[in-house]
Amino acid sequence: MPRLRIAILIPCYNEEPTIGKVVRDFQAELPESEIYVFDNNSTDRSLEEARDAGAHIGQEYRQGKGYVVQSMFCRVEADVYVMVDGDATYAPGDVHKLIQPILHGDADMVVGSRLTEGSKSEFRLLNKVGNSFFLRFINFIFKVKLSDVLSGYRAFNREFVKNIPAFGGGFETEVEFTIKALTRGYRIREVPVRLTARPEGSFSKIRMVSDGFVILNTILTLFRDYKPLTFFGGMGLALIVFGWIPGALVIAEFIKTGLVKSLPSAILAVGLVLFGMLLVVVGLVLHTITRRFQELEYQLKSGNKESSSERILEHRQN
Repeated sequence: MPRLRIAILIPCYNEEPTIGKVVRDFQAELPESEIYVFDNNSTDRSLEEARDAGAHIGQEYRQGKGYVVQSMFCRVEADVYVMVDGDATYAPGDVHKLIQPILHGDADMVVGSRLTEGSKSEFRLLNKVGNSFFLRFINFIFKVKLSDVLSGYRAFNREFVKNIPAFGGGFETEVEFTIKALTRGYRIREVPVRLTARPEGSFSKIRMVSDGFVILNTILTLFRDYKPLTFFGGMGLALIVFGWIPGALVIAEFIKTGLVKSLPSAILAVGLVLFGMLLVVVGLVLHTITRRFQELEYQLKSGNKESSSERILEHRQN
């Protein structure tokens, strides 16, 4: 039986105090796995620490976590992938809970949720508020009940890794994976994991305001691309409703006097209604195109299944 390949993927940027410990801890938990550390222009001794701990080393010179993840997914070959941050805030022992749904064929992506009741995670207040906002926004738009959309601790099967296009270059990559998994019909599971505080000497690279705007822009962009009827249709209906406000006043005035004295209001009403109707039509056209591409993608995916599913099934049977 061919050996099941498990890859631990660790993006790294200036994690000298923790990266060696993370590599050794995951080696202890999954000695059969291959551990890859991809460095993103670190200026400290992160590379040396990771190499001394026994990790395979890769480099990505485009600055940003998203670019590192893209490079890892493209260059690493495995049947099961685990992505984890190199800051030692995630418990290595939780990796077994993450990969079990993948090994059993029950999920395509497993998210280590830091926000479930049983996780007992240590969050800074501002981080928790931001996570809660984006979580509620995505759950509302895509009609789901997820508990964590920004977790950096995840497991994937090969089909997901090799078929999901990731374009975000920064910390929006987790949101991008979540939304694309939802819209493309991949199975998502969540398991509780614990997030701990960063060790002394380690610091966060997240810029709250700028990265927050990038994440919000990513959500809106993917909302537009994958649910165009809801996006454009919602805006169109809103404009039509707003157009009827001055329009109703003009109509009432015409019925009462037989004249249209408020010409600007009439022009505004007609313009809003026509523009709203145009947006609804645009949404319908894009929705039809999106559905056709989804059907084509499904047929291509069904006709070109990766052998990893068979390898995982054979591993389970033996």
